[in-house]
Amino acid sequence: MLTSSQVLDLLNQQIGNEFSASLQYTAIAAHFEAEALPELAAFFYKQSDEERGHAYKFLKYVIDVGGRAAIPAIPAPICQFQFAEQAIALSLQREKEVTQQIHHILRVAISESDYTTQNFLQWFIEEQLEEVATMDHLLKVVQRAGEGGLLHVEQYLARKNQENQHDKD
Repeated sequence: MLTSSQVLDLLNQQIGNEFSASLQYTAIAAHFEAEALPELAAFFYKQSDEERGHAYKFLKYVIDVGGRAAIPAIPAPICQFQFAEQAIALSLQREKEVTQQIHHILRVAISESDYTTQNFLQWFIEEQLEEVATMDHLLKVVQRAGEGGLLHVEQYLARKNQENQHDKD
């Protein structure tokens, strides 16, 4: 094996954390869809897909270094929110928690001179910076708009999606 059993245990935990984040984002997306807020729903469905992709990256890495996947049980997501701000704030909190979890794995890999895992985790360190910044920005937009201004948030997200598509073309 190319890494220690302690690092493998942490990586397997992280697979569960990523799947949990994916499930939570799906629940948030479904909430916004039920509230007739399609742009917020689409945003969170996309986030769910990204988190699931992160789980697969961790899974593949565990296998590539000679480990065995041991995907932990995932707690049920929160499905109901009184205010949109609550859902976004939960998302920001979760992204900060995932960032700390990845930092912890990195600290252990550093302490064990596990350069392969350190290198693998660098992509996630950068990704988490982007994820936290995105959720923080969205939370600020929702707070500024207020519950009565969620249609403005919808317009904002639609405009951002168009800009992103234009940048890709």
